[in-house]
Formats: sequence, structure tokens, C-alpha cells
Amino acid sequence: MKKLYGLLLMLALALVLAACGGSDSDSDSNNGDGEGNAEESEGMIPDTLVIGFVPSQDSDTIADTVAPLADRLGEELDIEVKSQVMTDYNALVEAMGANQVHVGFIPAFGYVLANEQYDVEVILKSIRYGSGTYKAQYVVRADSGIESLADLEGKVWAYGDQGSTSGYLFPANQLMEEFGLESAAELETEFFSGTRQSGGHDNSAIMVYEGDADVATTFDDVRTELEEEYPDVMEVLTVLDYTEEIPNDTISVTKELDKEFVQKIKDTFLAFNDDDEMIQIMNDVYNWDAIDDASDEEYQVVKDTYNKFKDTVGLD
Repeated sequence: MKKLYGLLLMLALALVLAACGGSDSDSDSNNGDGEGNAEESEGMIPDTLVIGFVPSQDSDTIADTVAPLADRLGEELDIEVKSQVMTDYNALVEAMGANQVHVGFIPAFGYVLANEQYDVEVILKSIRYGSGTYKAQYVVRADSGIESLADLEGKVWAYGDQGSTSGYLFPANQLMEEFGLESAAELETEFFSGTRQSGGHDNSAIMVYEGDADVATTFDDVRTELEEEYPDVMEVLTVLDYTEEIPNDTISVTKELDKEFVQKIKDTFLAFNDDDEMIQIMNDVYNWDAIDDASDEEYQVVKDTYNKFKDTVGLD
């Protein structure tokens, strides 16, 4: 009887130890998964934070203009911050996709591409003239005889580049819908007699001013940026028409960045609203008057517009 009792006791003890061992093993496994998920969710904090810009007006001066903003951002984040001016919108999208640029001052169309291709996240948007939206405009010479969009047929079109929301996407979509064109290629080669890719909104308007193009599509109102160099620009150039409302430019971040670090970036930029020097820099570069919260849902209209002819734009 004692032997039987001892055997039962040893068996019970073995079961208890096995259960404890299994629990420890499961716990270790769960903790390992949890730590892995935590590390993954934390993301990265780079040694040097790179913020990317694209030419909107005079690209030669943007790097110098934004240098104090990069320095201040670095001070607030306690990290080295480097600014980089890209050649165009598509180059900025690709740089963010490769995690070579971590924070992008990127327009609505560029954001849509970056979000679709690389899960780039919008965190902030610009405010201009008290609004989070704007319109694109068609600029022609006042003496051109062009009085309607229909009159643009057979003319030469100047735009910044195909990654520009107001310079290309929304005007192209509007013209394609209005005149029953099936592709952007048809718009460029059959509706227009030629196109000029200028690299910036101001350059597009100057092409029209100097007679090198018949119409420029730009943000509203690019002419005010040219008055110092071209005092008569408001008389020489006139606005033919406007597109529908477009969501303003974004400050967007790559998916690899640590979420808490992203929140610090966001809070720092929002704090710049109370810093006249920082806001003046953004006004000088992109005509921003303030910085506000933004969400992906606000850019659905741009996604819808892009999806109508995404295979013909040449940016995929």
C-alpha cells in the first residue's frame, strides 16, 4: 500500500512538474513573440533624420531657405536633421520608399503615390489663406485670344512635372473628362500640340509670359510669386479657369519610423505655428501660413482622381 501511495505521489509530482515546465515554455514563447512585436512596432530612429523637399518655385534657393528649419527641428528632437531637395516629386516618393528620406514635404498626388506604393503615412498638412484645400489654375497670356478650355486644343501646355497635383493631375483629369479623352498620352499628344515640363510652377508661368507655351497649369495664384521679377505679370497673364478643390500639401513619414518618434516630429511641427520664423520659412518655400493635423481620408478625392487614369500617367 505504501508502495502504491508512493508511486501515485511520484506520478502526481511528475504531472505537476510537466505542467509547470509547459507553462514556462509557453510563457517564454509568448514573451519572445511579444518582445518581437514590441520591437517591430517601435520602429527605427535614424542617426540622421532626412527631410525631403521638391521644387515648387525657385529650387536653387530652397536648400538655403529651409536650413534654419532643419536646424530647429534637430534641436527640438535632439537629433541631427539634414534637408534634401529632390529633383521632382517622383524622386521624393522613391527616396521615401527606400527610406533614404524619412520626412517628406510632399503634395497630395505625391502622397497618394507614396502611400500606395510604400505605405508612407500623412501626419500633417499645410494651411493657406485659412484653408486646407486649394485649386489649380490655367494661366494664359491676356492677349492670347484663349477664352475657354476648348480654345486650348492645338496649343502648347507647360506644367511642372507629372507628379504635381495642381500642375498636372487635376488639370489633366478635368480636360480628359471634359473633352472625352481616354488617356493622358492622348491629352498630351492629340489634344495639345506639345508640352513643356518646366520643373516648377513659376517656371511654367514664365514660359507662358515669354511666349514659349500657351497655357500653364499651376497652384493658385502663382503670379504673385513673380511680381518682383516681372512687375507686369498680373496684367500680362490672366487666369482662364480653375479645377475643383484639392487637399493641401502634406508632411508625411516613412513606415519604418518609430511611432513615438513620429509623434514628437508631429508635435514639433505643430509647435512651429507659434514660431514666426519657422512659419515664415514655410511661407517662403511653399506659401504655407500654418500647419495642421491631417489624415489619409482627406486625400481620397486625389486617390479617386488618380485611379481614373493611373495606368496612363507614367508614374507606376
